Amino acid sequence: MAVTTRPVDLTADLGFLRLRNPVLTASGTFGYGLEFEPYLDLAKLGGIVVKGLYYHPREGNPPPRLVETPSGLINAIGLQGVGVEAFAAKVLPRLRAIDTAVIVNVCGADDDEYAAVVEFLDAQEGIAAYELNISCPNVKKEGACPALAPEPTFELVKLVKSVSRRPLITKLSPNVTSIIEIAQAAAEAGTDAVALVNTFLAMAIDLETRRPRLGNVYGGLSGPAIKPIALRMVHQVASRLTVPVIGLGGIMTGADALEFLVAGAAAVEVGTASFVDPDAAARIIGEIVSWCEAHGVAAVRDLVGTLAVP
Repeated sequence: MAVTTRPVDLTADLGFLRLRNPVLTASGTFGYGLEFEPYLDLAKLGGIVVKGLYYHPREGNPPPRLVETPSGLINAIGLQGVGVEAFAAKVLPRLRAIDTAVIVNVCGADDDEYAAVVEFLDAQEGIAAYELNISCPNVKKEGACPALAPEPTFELVKLVKSVSRRPLITKLSPNVTSIIEIAQAAAEAGTDAVALVNTFLAMAIDLETRRPRLGNVYGGLSGPAIKPIALRMVHQVASRLTVPVIGLGGIMTGADALEFLVAGAAAVEVGTASFVDPDAAARIIGEIVSWCEAHGVAAVRDLVGTLAVP
């Protein structure tokens, strides 16, 4: 085993954005980032993807909204949020003071609202990019969202890209038959990167009452249970598309994150792990460094897409 004593180069290059390291926090699992200040130094992160933002404040779904499963978490929060005006006035100024990339997850009830959110945020400073959330499965019954088909994906990405002055990362749904087709549609519409995967549509049942355990009936499954499927989809898309891929889905350790990089992801997002361990993202960065030092890897980006497929 090779061992290096030089500092590991952790920088990640998305083409439109260079990150201190490849570890971002996943939207919906890290609040607006500020809630986690007591637990870790936010400036150590590659970036923060803040929770989904609609134009107006949003209450989200009725409780119960979280159910723990043996190897994951089902959520049906329903994209509760403060809206763009409160975000710009109260949250963004504090995020600007943190030396890390701030990526805003953009939502909309329809195409016009997605565009309106981006147009409002374009006038604000301190945002590195947008993550277009077209894939949340727990807003509408049956998990309906634009990312379930190529055509609405193309149309929405094209519209938002046409009004945005910042790079656009499109977050995709795994609840499809061909993730390659959906990713290709986003790429053809001009997205600068894709993030995959969002959560899997799921449910939990209380046997004694014979009722759903979520107020929304269905929710999105995340955590270790989905990692093998997310890895497969990241590899499929990264092997076929030239736009950068950001991988997420069940990353709990540095080794998990490195597997996504080897599969082809240029960066990763840490989600459910933050519920278990509030400083999980910082810990994972440290574990990546340790692994690279132990294996003689000088630059972590050299691992991207190095999976040896027979």
